[in-house]
Amino acid sequence: MLNWDDSRIFLAVARLGSLQKAAKALGINRTTVLRRVTAFEESLGARLFERQPEGYLATAAGEEMLLAAEKMEQVIIAAERKISGSDNELSGRIRLTMPAPIATHLLLPDIAQFAQMHEGITFDLLTSNAMADLKRSEADVAIRMSNNPPTDLVGRSIGVVAHAAFVSKVLVSDNGTFEHLERLSWITWSEGQSSKHWIEKSDYPELGVGSVINDPQVSLEAVRAGLGMAMLPCFMGDPDPDLMRMPPGNLHLKTDLWVLTHADLRKTARISHFMRFIANAVKKHHKLLEGRSPAQC
Repeated sequence: MLNWDDSRIFLAVARLGSLQKAAKALGINRTTVLRRVTAFEESLGARLFERQPEGYLATAAGEEMLLAAEKMEQVIIAAERKISGSDNELSGRIRLTMPAPIATHLLLPDIAQFAQMHEGITFDLLTSNAMADLKRSEADVAIRMSNNPPTDLVGRSIGVVAHAAFVSKVLVSDNGTFEHLERLSWITWSEGQSSKHWIEKSDYPELGVGSVINDPQVSLEAVRAGLGMAMLPCFMGDPDPDLMRMPPGNLHLKTDLWVLTHADLRKTARISHFMRFIANAVKKHHKLLEGRSPAQC
């Protein structure tokens, strides 16, 4: 009979392709992972991985084991969610994921207020732009900017995030103009089609890409330093006294802000209470989110 503890270690190695990465994800040491994988293979009488220079690759038997282990994982996680979903106490831990700028520039004070109001509730905060897999219980609640949220999650849109082109005031002349506009370039988060698309729809489609920075906070600092201009969320750019919107200051890339959870968790007291609280908290920031509190432009 398969042992779940062995199976979850196998899953981590199969998904990450590395003993070291699996050990880090599981919170155990590499030697333990190697020993457990070896023992698991011996108990099954089959080799599950090819040890290659680029990492651990699943064999044919390993691929079969992966399907079985994932089914076992789904059953266990579903059971855990149903048990957790019956919790009527305002206590416990909330695993929360959101983009770092939403946390640092907008919601951390509100989260702190919620924690102070409910001393029995604590948070694990994962700052990420990727949609954490709520199916695999990587998070309980996700706050995400998306116009197409996953259909297998439940929640609601709690606001609209607008972007605008921001530039450092150090590049502006005394009369409020840009004497060398042709020297200005875009700072983008990728070199792909998505960046090209919004540049074409911006007020300055003729300006080229000068720098590519995939971190919004670093992009903000780069704009502040005068490296170029960037399309930033208004809640990041408008409050900054060193930045201004590029004239005419139009809004772009309007995106819905969602708070989401798994259907099995929506009736859990701490989850539903937090989701209602954060939805109401976001209402206080709606002008800033929607770009209706502009800096000078």
